[in-house]
Amino acid sequence: MPPSDAQLLAALSAIDAAHALDPNLTPTPTGPIPYELHYARQMTAYLTQRCPSAPATLRVAIRAQHFRRWEIPRTSYPATKAGYFAWRTFLKQRQAAQAAQICRDSGFSAAEAERVARLIRKEDLKGDEETQVLEDVASLVFLDDQFEEFERRLGDEEKMVGILRRTWAKMSEAGREMALRMEMGENAKRLVGRALAG
Repeated sequence: MPPSDAQLLAALSAIDAAHALDPNLTPTPTGPIPYELHYARQMTAYLTQRCPSAPATLRVAIRAQHFRRWEIPRTSYPATKAGYFAWRTFLKQRQAAQAAQICRDSGFSAAEAERVARLIRKEDLKGDEETQVLEDVASLVFLDDQFEEFERRLGDEEKMVGILRRTWAKMSEAGREMALRMEMGENAKRLVGRALAG
């Protein structure tokens, strides 16, 4: 039996309560809010478009994708490619374990909690449809909400084109179709065009 609505709400509420502690604020039309709460809401909004019938475990994994990430900043690892991958690997393991504990505390079964953890760790990306949905959603949020600021900070067009190509390669056809319908600024459109041109 899947988690009840009450169990799902308890898990999502606990996750959002942690997101609300993020000291980094981002502007929104209704005023500044903690960045990770904003990010989680964006993830959920894109999940609703990409997979309206998503099961509770995927909905929780989507909401907890960056769980308490601000506590482990990128600067806590070496500024190298190896350092970046070590940071990302540690975050995935940590976020998965913390989200699974919230699920168990909210009444999910051990198997359901582990399913959430596997999704957050993005295990079997190409073989697990729900993991692919999560990757699509994360990529869509990146393109819609983070891309232009990331490109400004990076300041290297060739690297940005390479990042876009790698992002595109990880997405499914359904995710790519959504991305192509997305409204983008002129510079973003140009860079995406370059990336897709090969």
